Amino acid sequence: MQQLTNIFWLAGKELKSVLGDPVMVILILWSFVVAVMLEASGAGDTVYNAAIAILDEDNSALTHQLTDALGPPWFQPPVMIAPDQMATEMDAGRIMFVLSFPPGFEADVIAGLAPAAQLDVDATAVSQAQLGTDYIANILTSETRAFLSGSPDAPDSALQLELRRAFNPNGNPVWFKAMSSLLNQLSLLTIALTGAAMLREREQGTIEHLMVMPLTPFEIALSKVIANVVVVLAAFTLSLTFVVQELLQVPVSGSVPLLLAGTAVYLAAAAAIGMFLGTMARSMAQFALLVIMVIIPIIMLSGGMGAIESQPDIVQRLTMVLPSRHFLAFAKAVVFRGAGASAVWFELSLMAGLGVAFFVASLALFRRSMSLSG
Repeated sequence: MQQLTNIFWLAGKELKSVLGDPVMVILILWSFVVAVMLEASGAGDTVYNAAIAILDEDNSALTHQLTDALGPPWFQPPVMIAPDQMATEMDAGRIMFVLSFPPGFEADVIAGLAPAAQLDVDATAVSQAQLGTDYIANILTSETRAFLSGSPDAPDSALQLELRRAFNPNGNPVWFKAMSSLLNQLSLLTIALTGAAMLREREQGTIEHLMVMPLTPFEIALSKVIANVVVVLAAFTLSLTFVVQELLQVPVSGSVPLLLAGTAVYLAAAAAIGMFLGTMARSMAQFALLVIMVIIPIIMLSGGMGAIESQPDIVQRLTMVLPSRHFLAFAKAVVFRGAGASAVWFELSLMAGLGVAFFVASLALFRRSMSLSG
């Protein structure tokens, strides 16, 4: 009986300890509420709400019927474009699929001449591109068959779909996975290294030595960011050169210096996040838990595991505050589309703005912790 009493007393003591730790409570709530919702709705290889444009040079009843069939939930309402707009829209990453109907398409279908519709696909995300192509092919076949059923004498449809992959002609999934993996490693290493450096200063007592020196919190914080950005950027450069380009044979269509500059901007933002977490955590164990809560959304919601367009609207709005989302869009544009600075300035601006915001918040928390320590 005494043994049971001791067990219950110790269990109650442990329960109070867990519930008295705000970080543990937040982690539990995060794991069973936010993480479940994110995994269920925030990522995946399915095609949902994908952007599609129609180039209709036939303007017939059949092409209108096919256009109307390509809608929610798999695709956004189709956008009608002119021939000279197709390249611009795809280069900007605003459209994933462009379906083109040639002149005389309906007449050729009715005559049983097996006309070909052309489908241009942004193949930077290979799995979504392939699934979307399959959906479109099935929709075209079924709708064409339904259209012909109104003409008893019409032959069976032999519709063809000419596929043209843009930015990844062979549909090699390694290309996109390599960039997604680089993003994940950049995020994890930068946040972990910067936060751990802040905690190490506090645990070893060296922060007190810095406080008595003629140094400001701004100088100390910025030095942490710069040092970790330099280290991770050097590792990224080596990985990009020898692993991604040489071993994996992933071509970089755009400017490598531009890619490195954008990576440095992103690393500064990630380092600011790490500094914030490292300042907020009271121990390395707490810091590890905080990193888990931050890294999971970065990996799942930045567009590497599933298209941004496939996420619920509220999740898409929330991910606007993730620098990783804008970095992946920037890297895809530079690496696969050969985009220049004029095409990616918006993503660079967002990363820089978010980096400044995170750094200001981190600096304020760091100053507060130093004043309390003093």
